[in-house]
Amino acid sequence: MTNLKLSIPDDVMALVNARIAEGRYESPDEYVGELVRRDDRKQRARQVLKDKIQEALDSGPSEPMTREEWDSIEREATERWEREKARK
Repeated sequence: MTNLKLSIPDDVMALVNARIAEGRYESPDEYVGELVRRDDRKQRARQVLKDKIQEALDSGPSEPMTREEWDSIEREATERWEREKARK
């Protein structure tokens, strides 16, 4: 494990201490580590999204969806939602 010394403003440390007091984290180290991991996941997700958008743009012109296609998507989403709701 590597040690890292940080200097942060008092108001930021108060936020860190508040998270620990809430019982969400056991120490400042745990909280900061989680923030770094969360930031990494967010950056990776953003890159995946950018790649998918570029892939869609590179795939050529789009075609309008039909009413039937929209209805099918809505039906599938409703069925999925109902299944998830039934599990809870």
